[in-house]
Amino acid sequence: MSVWDDLDLLLDSPSSITVNSNTRGTVKDKTDFKVEEDVSALRKAVEGLGTTEKTLIEVLTQRSNFQRQLVAKAYEKATGRTLVADLEGDTHGDFEDLLVALVTPPDVYDCQEVIRAIKGAGTTESTLTEIFASRSNRQIKALSEAYLAECGRSVIHDLQSEVSGDYGKALLILAEGKRDESTKVDAAQAKADAKDLYEAGEKKWGTDEAKFIDILCHRSVPQLRQTLVEYKSMSKKTLQESIESEMSGTLQDLLVAVVKCVKNVPAYFAERLFRAMKGAGTTESVLTRILVSRAEIDLSDIKAEYKKLFGFTLYSRLESEVSGSYGDALKRLCGQDD
Repeated sequence: MSVWDDLDLLLDSPSSITVNSNTRGTVKDKTDFKVEEDVSALRKAVEGLGTTEKTLIEVLTQRSNFQRQLVAKAYEKATGRTLVADLEGDTHGDFEDLLVALVTPPDVYDCQEVIRAIKGAGTTESTLTEIFASRSNRQIKALSEAYLAECGRSVIHDLQSEVSGDYGKALLILAEGKRDESTKVDAAQAKADAKDLYEAGEKKWGTDEAKFIDILCHRSVPQLRQTLVEYKSMSKKTLQESIESEMSGTLQDLLVAVVKCVKNVPAYFAERLFRAMKGAGTTESVLTRILVSRAEIDLSDIKAEYKKLFGFTLYSRLESEVSGSYGDALKRLCGQDD
């Protein structure tokens, strides 16, 4: 039985979408943190002959984002240059992207990833799906504020011109960051929703996508968990299996991601990381985004789910898939091979 089918365990387990704790991260505040020492170490690393990558990795992966912001501010005051500009000038490729991501505040980083996903020819739906399906209302609101400050337009406005159809409808609801956050579960509502979903999909010829979108994008996580349990007892299939058999394309991807995040956010990210390193070539942008954005939230849980799902550790996979300074920095964020 896969992690996605074991619904009975769901009802009591905490959800990373609604729990804003950072106790399950691999990166925490450094205890004997001294801003001046870090600034001087970074200056030596970038101003000397050749760049000392080892120092950059040591300082930037072993401090919390809050501490990195203090270092970046002090660095600019001491040098008259921004830390980001110096990192961009002295490093390159995936390593540069990772270090710049580390010194960017989380809300601004999410906002920049959304901008990258909708900029240029074609839209990277998989990035938009990952971000909007997995973030809490609070994180989505912070992203939206950062987007408005950066672009002078709302993220909703820009998404409207980039995404369309049922996928667009669902994504725009999620991007409003207004998912119900009540912790109370209405059992009768869960039964009614399960019945509506069953009748909108399995039971009819053709699928009523609007019903799926409405329920999955608005209800609270505890409420949806109860609905998933009710649905399986009614349909004998999980809701995820029904979505996979009834829908296709980006809408299917988005609604499956929502269902997976309702069940288990760390397992969802573990799968994303596995796929990013599967087959020929590695999708570095996905590795960077997940390890940076989850390092202080639930990366310890993601590692545990990864081992459960795939039988080997995330660390060992990174070791065989990514090399050089980029690989070293990712492994430092990942933390010990356990």
